[in-house]
Amino acid sequence: MADGRLADPLEEELEVEESAPRLRLSRRGIVVLGALGAAVLGVLAWLVFFSSVLDVRDVAVQGTSDGKLTADQVRETVGGLGDGPLARVDLDDVRHRVEAIPRVARAEVWRGWPHTLRVKVVERKAVAAVKGEDGQFTQVDAGGVSFATEQAPPEGVPVVELRLSQQANDVDGVISRPQLVQGAVAVAAGLPPEVAKLAGSMVVHSYDDIQLQLSGGATVRWGSPEQIDRKARVLVALMNQKGTTFDVTAPEAPAVSG
Repeated sequence: MADGRLADPLEEELEVEESAPRLRLSRRGIVVLGALGAAVLGVLAWLVFFSSVLDVRDVAVQGTSDGKLTADQVRETVGGLGDGPLARVDLDDVRHRVEAIPRVARAEVWRGWPHTLRVKVVERKAVAAVKGEDGQFTQVDAGGVSFATEQAPPEGVPVVELRLSQQANDVDGVISRPQLVQGAVAVAAGLPPEVAKLAGSMVVHSYDDIQLQLSGGATVRWGSPEQIDRKARVLVALMNQKGTTFDVTAPEAPAVSG
């Protein structure tokens, strides 16, 4: 420098920065950029929510495994709710409609971008089949929900049949037939798997007299639909003994005979 001092690099850098022109947007420029951004967002919103670019092209169904409920039946139930842009599909409406199918216990619905509406169903599983006076068999799940009536019972579940005693008929106004069936279904739902697969039928004589007929000819005297868990544990232990009649009516004093 002219005075003989060494130049300070920091001062030179500051001088360069101060002398560099600054980019400033005018009000008009800001308005133009804002308008362009809004236009882009508007186009994107139109593409997603209103155009056919992201329309539903497929309803993918999961969980229909036993053949009684098919994926096509679920798609038919969804119907027009699955039409149009995927973003506008009301997932709750679709779920409620699918869960209205008698065989469906619950459903999940979500979007599979860009063109798929996905539906997963959990089917009801029968724990018992109730034999009606017309000879038809109504399937009931563990929650006591009746969801199908067929000419034959499904395999692997006990058939509930009312053969009421005179005493049970006399107190019909106190304990109704539907209540007796409900109690028997609760027992069926609480049976251990190793017992349930052997239980061919469950005969209800009265509220306190429920009997299971096992394959092979053995009988289980169950009693009332009370203390189900305890009776189930006692029965499993009891069946390790030889016999043709297993009595868990009073689980604190079980018995084997025959």
